[in-house]
Amino acid sequence: MTSASATAATPVVANRGAITACVILAVIMQALDTTIANVALPYIQGSVSASADQINWVLTSYIVAAAVMTPPSGYLANRFGRKRILLTSITGFVVASVLCGFAQSLPQIVGFRLLQGLFGAALVPLSQSILLDIYSVEERGSAMALFGISVMVGPVLGPVIGGWLTENVSWRWVFYINVPIGALAFAGVSLYVLETKLDFKARLDWLGFGMLSITIAALQMFLDRGEQLNWFSSSEIIVEAVICASAFYIFLVHTFTGRNTFVNPRLFLDRNFAVGMIFIFIIGITYLASLALMTPYLQTLMGYPVVTAGIIMGPRGLGTMACMFLVGRLIGKVDTRWLLLIGLLITAWAMYDMTGWTPDVSQWTIISTGFIQGAGLGFLFVPLTTITFATLAPERRAEGTGLYNLSRNIGSSVGISVVTALLMQNVQINHASIATYVTPFNQAFNDPAIFQAMNPYTAAGRAALDGVVTLQATVISYMNDFKLMMLLSLAAIPLVLLLRKPGTPAKIDHSAVME
Repeated sequence: MTSASATAATPVVANRGAITACVILAVIMQALDTTIANVALPYIQGSVSASADQINWVLTSYIVAAAVMTPPSGYLANRFGRKRILLTSITGFVVASVLCGFAQSLPQIVGFRLLQGLFGAALVPLSQSILLDIYSVEERGSAMALFGISVMVGPVLGPVIGGWLTENVSWRWVFYINVPIGALAFAGVSLYVLETKLDFKARLDWLGFGMLSITIAALQMFLDRGEQLNWFSSSEIIVEAVICASAFYIFLVHTFTGRNTFVNPRLFLDRNFAVGMIFIFIIGITYLASLALMTPYLQTLMGYPVVTAGIIMGPRGLGTMACMFLVGRLIGKVDTRWLLLIGLLITAWAMYDMTGWTPDVSQWTIISTGFIQGAGLGFLFVPLTTITFATLAPERRAEGTGLYNLSRNIGSSVGISVVTALLMQNVQINHASIATYVTPFNQAFNDPAIFQAMNPYTAAGRAALDGVVTLQATVISYMNDFKLMMLLSLAAIPLVLLLRKPGTPAKIDHSAVME
């Protein structure tokens, strides 16, 4: 297509700058909520009287809801109109945010976070499709670069803004901040965005969608509640496992025997796409799970103020942004598989470095390691999207993108649940193991200073001893979790060998991976 014909193919849109600004605001609002609540979790935990494993439901409930509702967002836009669904999503997201701020108990805030995820799922894909419609082919590269930056601004600014609001106002304002942003986005979309034509013939495979949703929800409940209820010794866990397995079985049977199913099984005949789904699942585990671990590590173990913790976590996103720009220039010039290998090795090294951390680790070490870990993710995001969709038929890429992001979100929620459960379990195991060496006959008690501070014959001394043992057990448990994520990053390396090198660079929107 010539330049003139390409430009002509895109109609002239009035107020294009205003449309771009308002949809970018909607994207930033949604992206911000992926990390802004992280640094506030210890404060939320105290307010709603939640345990360390329960408070992570605030994160996983949002991710699971967004994962479930992302794939059908295209159907909803076709059936009811893109502008109408976008306005509904913005309104629902803002209302759910206000309700999160008002929440007085753990069930309330988890329920309202579910609503946030349900309404927020459509914000990124619909905003992206609007930008693609109002820019010509030649201009779409710049538009998608701006879109990608806006998606990454959230994870970078989230911990910093969340920390400042929590310290100076209240943790509730990490949710209230969505009100002015959402109001501006709603006003802009209402005034400037045009409605699309309705497709009354659009259909959604409700059985497939329903069974997949039940599978994901039951799996998440199983993982979140398992450690607390001692796994299969609890009838609730058994019921959740049975529901998850049954719903997944029905989903598989329906997918492979039905017509026009929610998931097209032919997608997985493409080797790059099938491998890419596994790959992005592993990346989802290591990305948000490490963030979920860092917050209590910095604030609880190291005693950092919430603002300091947010600032220290910020450079991780800067590393991702910097390397995404670098990798964008290398795509097509360097074998994509080499870029993926570099990203995995950098991520694994960062996790390896974190296995040696203690509460005495310096701020500079945390910042530099976080930046390096973010750089590793920057080397993974764009190349993996490129090679995953490089050999997939163009007409299947829209459906493939939805499943791809679904896999990443499920990986994130499963990762947070698993590392949190392992952390709680290992603290108990390590505590029992270390405590066996704490006896009145231990040579360390020969030191008068130690004996006076931790006299095992007095209640105060035993309490002091228990605090030291618990601290050591917790530090070792964090090391074990970081080691697990390092091993997962290394385990993904053989997947690189299974990917086929595309004959020509794929013309696909790289920012889709960040939805």
